[in-house]
Amino acid sequence: MYTQALDIGGKEPEAKRGPRSLTETQYEAEFDAKVARGDFIEPKDWMPEGYRKTLVRQISQHAHSEIVGMLPEGNWVTRAPTLKRKAILLAKIQDEGGHGMYLYAAAETLGVERDDLVDALHSGKAKYSSIFNYPTLNWADIGVIGWLVDGAAIMNQIPLTRCSFGPYARAMIRICKEESFHQRQGYDLLLAMMKGTSAQHDMVQDAVNRWWWPSLMMFGPHDKDSPHSGDSMRWGIKRISNDDLRQKFVDATVPQAKVLGVSLPDPLLKWNDERGHFDFGPIDWSEFWNVVNGHGPCAKDRMADRVAAWDDGAWVREAALAYADKSAARAQKAAE
Repeated sequence: MYTQALDIGGKEPEAKRGPRSLTETQYEAEFDAKVARGDFIEPKDWMPEGYRKTLVRQISQHAHSEIVGMLPEGNWVTRAPTLKRKAILLAKIQDEGGHGMYLYAAAETLGVERDDLVDALHSGKAKYSSIFNYPTLNWADIGVIGWLVDGAAIMNQIPLTRCSFGPYARAMIRICKEESFHQRQGYDLLLAMMKGTSAQHDMVQDAVNRWWWPSLMMFGPHDKDSPHSGDSMRWGIKRISNDDLRQKFVDATVPQAKVLGVSLPDPLLKWNDERGHFDFGPIDWSEFWNVVNGHGPCAKDRMADRVAAWDDGAWVREAALAYADKSAARAQKAAE
């Protein structure tokens, strides 16, 4: 769902290497040619170690974001105003859990263990999208998350369907279809509220005011401040720059806000005829880095809830493994 914070970590030290073999040079040339042609790189293909590490970091942090992203919405399941809205929210949360599973499976094709990825999340070594460290204060927040947050996610994720790594690209096709539904249901929720009372209008505007700037931050830092963007673009993992994606999101969202009847909290937001795009104000990057580094309003609560859910579900994982072992034993005995 959310790919912000996937290339914001510090540079890993380059490994000391001896002379490269002719075979390795040939493999790298073949790899580069595949990427240049737009062919998929598959798990059993040769790939540079930096490419593999970048994918493990990006895909796993994307998966973490899907799983952690279930938490702020889960708080509102029991408080949804109607049975219809409750069913929609439950379905959306279920989708996010499924997205996380698709992505963990894609990461595992690169030779990493899922348990190790989860341990990295719970220990604080791995990042997830900082957008989920903000609180959901009223019901309109659920609609705004669908409209703005999922809208930003879709803008980030559609280019990933053309990612050079096959398992990631294929997983993103289904994920993008489902995220598109999430964005539409969020906007539908807000339209319904804007047809209601003045108090409901105020709730929607308040939510938009709080989520607008964090949504713009979801695209990550400016390209010049994004340490891994260069390699990701060269390898075909990333197709469009952070700043270009952010501009596309603003251009698409401003007309939607006008139809909805809300104002976006940016006095510098205006159409620029010369550029053919909307100009918008500066982002508070100090807030961005503060939240990314674990100091967001809900950061400690989110991780405490995630760890508790993992611990509480241990018996389910153990039962599933026991059943799988028994099934395998029965199959082996029947084959003898």
